[in-house]
Amino acid sequence: MATTIELIRNVKMQLQELTGFNADSVSDFTATQDGWEMTVNLLELKRIPASTDMLAAYRIKLDKAGNVTGYHRSRRYLRDQVMEETP
Repeated sequence: MATTIELIRNVKMQLQELTGFNADSVSDFTATQDGWEMTVNLLELKRIPASTDMLAAYRIKLDKAGNVTGYHRSRRYLRDQVMEETP
């Protein structure tokens, strides 16, 4: 069984191949009955200065083996934009 860190590294690699974008960070990680769900923030457009980079939060579903089974972009935002929590 992979460690959480290995799982996240694997997901970042899979997402880069699927989307063409580099993973910036993981902001949510939850075990589910079928595997895992996580939110990964991807760098969609690099700009100067870096505070104006365009990022996007992607909600990822994984099976128990750590393979991506589905994903969708939930929002786009500038790096310096404050993200509000939703209930």
